[in-house]
Amino acid sequence: MQIYLPIAEVSVNAFLLLGLGGMVGILSGMFGVGGGFLMTPLLFFIGIPPAVAVATEANQIVASSFSGALAHLRRRTVDLRMGVVLLIGGLVGAALGVQIFNALKAVGQVDLLVRLCYVVFLGIIGGLMFIESVNALRKTRAGGATRKRRKHGLAHSLPFKMRFRTSGLYISVIPPVVVGVFVGILAAIMGVGGGFIMVPAMIYILGMPTKVVVGTSLFQIIFVTGFTTLLHATTNFTVDIVLAVLLLLGGVIGAQVGTQIGARMKAESLRILLAVMVLAVCGKLALDLLIEPSELYSLGRAGGH
Repeated sequence: MQIYLPIAEVSVNAFLLLGLGGMVGILSGMFGVGGGFLMTPLLFFIGIPPAVAVATEANQIVASSFSGALAHLRRRTVDLRMGVVLLIGGLVGAALGVQIFNALKAVGQVDLLVRLCYVVFLGIIGGLMFIESVNALRKTRAGGATRKRRKHGLAHSLPFKMRFRTSGLYISVIPPVVVGVFVGILAAIMGVGGGFIMVPAMIYILGMPTKVVVGTSLFQIIFVTGFTTLLHATTNFTVDIVLAVLLLLGGVIGAQVGTQIGARMKAESLRILLAVMVLAVCGKLALDLLIEPSELYSLGRAGGH
């Protein structure tokens, strides 16, 4: 069933959008990521303008993350205190990111910026996660003890310490706030929840137990992406409500399914699957930039005249 999206100014199949929303919702529940790192490029691929895809996808992430976070709250696997600290940084970062997005949109560079950000960040994070996860899985299968998380690091040596009882940590609030700011900027510019950055940062920088990382990440994503959507809607007017509703419906259902799947899988296996998907999306975007440069060259020649 073809429908017309007024803000995006394109016609797409409604069932395709529902299916995409459901798929990303499953990822949200399984991995604790908003799913935007996959959905936003997919929207590019089906003809949605980048500015509309980024702003509207942030809205869908709110729904799928909320659905997944509820499931984790019922299991008591959400560190609410840590989530609030991350959220403070995330709101500041989102406000800054929207300003950057608006400035680049005004000069016509948003499309290139978004795609380059995806290639760079997804490539780095996906590669690091894959290498670390494979090593952890090998140690587990070999019967050896997995590498213990560092007891003392940067988060323990800085001032302004706070106790996070659910995570069993007593660390400085500075690293979580900085991580939150960085993720907030990415949420605004790339249309992502930032889970693909947040999850490894919570595990390897903050030293949080894997069992509470997913739920805490989803809790923070809800509010940061909600705030980002509001800013985009009021400053850019690029949130397509019809597109958002279809993605939202699929995402809410998919998140509940994904949470059940994730509960049955080992943490190491989950991280490997996430890393593979991150690298796959990165490869597709990089390939598109390399084999479809004709528009950039034609613009360059036009500018020369």
